[in-house]
Amino acid sequence: MTIDVPAATLLLADALAISLLVFAMFVPRHRRRDMVVAYLGVNVGVLAVSSALASSLSALGAGLGLGLFGVLSIIRLRSQELNQREVAYYFSALTLGLLGGLGTESVGLTLGLMAAVVTVMWFADHPRLLADHRHQVIVLDRAEADEARLVDRLEQVLAGRVHGVTVQKVDLVNDTTVVDVRWSVPHRPVASPTGAAGIANRSAR
Repeated sequence: MTIDVPAATLLLADALAISLLVFAMFVPRHRRRDMVVAYLGVNVGVLAVSSALASSLSALGAGLGLGLFGVLSIIRLRSQELNQREVAYYFSALTLGLLGGLGTESVGLTLGLMAAVVTVMWFADHPRLLADHRHQVIVLDRAEADEARLVDRLEQVLAGRVHGVTVQKVDLVNDTTVVDVRWSVPHRPVASPTGAAGIANRSAR
């Protein structure tokens, strides 16, 4: 029995890539055990199916990969709604499985694409990237149709700068407004222990 070295290399690369994606990035940043099961299951399942199909129908590998990606992309997870970040991890796990199972004509290119997926996710989901920006749906206890006054009200409530507002509902009967708002909180520098100690010493004199 001979071992296909390129295929084995891609399998090991996929295992390393999905491990970094899930255990070195997603788990430390988001702490959701249920999504860990989903991402690993999707990756391994797609890897197994695409590898089996590619080995039996190697001439149709690219078409099979595209078709499989299209079929999986229309699956709706009805248990609960996923946010955009979780969807991005989901498709990254799926992409790594396809790359590991189908690959390309060049093993180096496939490895580079896997590395690109993991690197982009590491950077795009880094906690320091746009760390001061927030997004939330808020219900105000006032029916407000004027956008300028609405923005002023939101900035008072949120104690930050509003960058975008989408009014979802204005209820004149119950006097409420439902808005989708994006804002940023002001950066608050943390006082150093030395500075705090100096203040305490000066106050004690």
